[in-house]
Amino acid sequence: MNIKELRKSTGMSQSKFAAYFGVPVRSIQEWEQERKSPPNYVSAMMERIWKLEHPEKP
Repeated sequence: MNIKELRKSTGMSQSKFAAYFGVPVRSIQEWEQERKSPPNYVSAMMERIWKLEHPEKP
């Protein structure tokens, strides 16, 4: 799952998503617009954290 898909599945805005994970909003924007790519481990960790903290959501 890429960052944009993950963020949309959380229902959060870019700013809330960035704050939740402690990442600059600009990084989220650049990743979603595919100007830059996060390291694979970052997106994988974000997905794991979200699923662990919110097991009721897909």
